[in-house]
Amino acid sequence: MSLFKTRKSDAAVTPLDGIDVVLADLDGVVYTGANAIDYAVDSLNKAAAEGVRVGYITNNASRTDVQVAEHLSSFGLKVVPHDVVTSPQAAVKLLAGLVEPGSLILVVGGVGLTSEVEKAGFTVTRQAADEPAAVIQGFAPDVAWKDLAQASFALHRGIPWVATNTDWTIPVEGGIAPGNGTLVSAVHTAVGTLPVVGGKPEKAIFEAAVARFGAEVPLFIGDRLDTDIIGANRAGIRSAHVLTGIDGAKQLLAADTDSRPTFILDDLRGLFEPYPPTELSHDNTVATVGKSVVRLRGTSVEVVKSGDSQVDVIRAGSALIWASGQPIYGLNVAPELYS
Repeated sequence: MSLFKTRKSDAAVTPLDGIDVVLADLDGVVYTGANAIDYAVDSLNKAAAEGVRVGYITNNASRTDVQVAEHLSSFGLKVVPHDVVTSPQAAVKLLAGLVEPGSLILVVGGVGLTSEVEKAGFTVTRQAADEPAAVIQGFAPDVAWKDLAQASFALHRGIPWVATNTDWTIPVEGGIAPGNGTLVSAVHTAVGTLPVVGGKPEKAIFEAAVARFGAEVPLFIGDRLDTDIIGANRAGIRSAHVLTGIDGAKQLLAADTDSRPTFILDDLRGLFEPYPPTELSHDNTVATVGKSVVRLRGTSVEVVKSGDSQVDVIRAGSALIWASGQPIYGLNVAPELYS
């Protein structure tokens, strides 16, 4: 359930008020491709300078925490490997609860995964004929059919199967490409079972981050509703959805109960700005955020006043639609809300 508040009595506080740890997703939040996102680096460094611990969560299983830290440091962020929580780390923790210490594990993936498997004291194989105790699977650009076939052969013995994540897509320099979820699906088709999953949107990676940083009141920042925000909600963590990545206004307006964020931000400067309360009329037909007013009349969602902030229009429209209880496909939504 969303932690988003929608009553006039809410005081205008910043998203960072009361927060002791910020947990940030990477692609779409900190950078896009080779470029840092505007205001992201300065904002995260400012949070750290003001005494908020900053950590990073990534579903990317192809890189080690050392490689991720070096990449983030190249943008000017102050990051060490311990600040980075990866889906392979979360997956290996799950693996450790399923097999004996030191077991032989069939790994489908690259160095980001094999390094964590080995650090945990397991032995790596790539061959089903070695009779591994379990299969662990993560994305790497060079994963091939033969790797998926070996996993399938091994899993037909009924051994445990752990996946780092099940993201259907992955953003790369050339565009959007198939992610680990598509590769997991291929193996699932062959074996008829499903893996346990370490990464977002499952709770394991969030719980690992909370434990590592000793967080009492964390805030997670993401750009995807289906992995970032739903995962934070499952873990009981406040979330900020930033409009610099995959999901924009259209997806927010249509968000179901499980994938609604606590905060909606234009960019990471919003972490430090007073977050305007949402005022809902008694009958939930008018929502006001700042100077923006959105109204529900019958099945039509209309912008009454745009105000001076497009993000306030999105906040008001989202709150109104969410409070209405009506599915988005049954509403006629004004284009000004999402275009």
